[in-house]
Amino acid sequence: MPHVLLIEDDATIRATLTRGLREHGHAVSSAHIAMDGLRAAVSDHPDLIVLDLGLPDLDGIDLLRMLRAVSRVPVIVATARDGDAEMIRLLDAGADDYVVKPYSAAQLDARIRAVLRRTGTGSADTSVTVGGLRVDPRTREAVLDGTALELTPREFELLHYLAARAGEVVTKRELLTEVWQLPYGGADKTVDVHLSWLRRKLGESAQEPRYLQTVRGVGVRLSAPS
Repeated sequence: MPHVLLIEDDATIRATLTRGLREHGHAVSSAHIAMDGLRAAVSDHPDLIVLDLGLPDLDGIDLLRMLRAVSRVPVIVATARDGDAEMIRLLDAGADDYVVKPYSAAQLDARIRAVLRRTGTGSADTSVTVGGLRVDPRTREAVLDGTALELTPREFELLHYLAARAGEVVTKRELLTEVWQLPYGGADKTVDVHLSWLRRKLGESAQEPRYLQTVRGVGVRLSAPS
């Protein structure tokens, strides 16, 4: 049973979501202020966090960055603002997904299940090995030639998505849809920037690739160095 930590200051919303998520088979704990939520995230080791941005003691995006400094637990952000620019800002800050208010417990449950499947949290997903690269979705660790890589949550998800499809050409539109969760498209530049950061951490460049091969006009392919 996945353990969900709900960080939400509105008591009515908190109670409604807690009840609804429990009916959908989740174990739920909650916090009504940011610092209590941060402490619970560290001490209770939840499988996923649902974070409302409108907290009374700290801006939600600041808490998100603090969470990312101490934990790789998946985070779904609840926001009242829609639009690609806002969604990209939240996802790049470390969110794994988002829901736009108002939303129901059933909608949130669907998002939770999708994120847990994608990140491998609480599932039997096994690690992926490509050449000297190993990516483990259960521990959220990536190791290259015996050395652990220091990746942001978005970089890890991008690497895992490509590694799980090793040898296949993946389009930028597919990456925006599956990794950034932007089904109606977005800025290709976002993918380009993250691929550049990922290449640097893999010890390569677009001019001298090892694992990440650009297929001009199509997308990118991850494969073992020849």
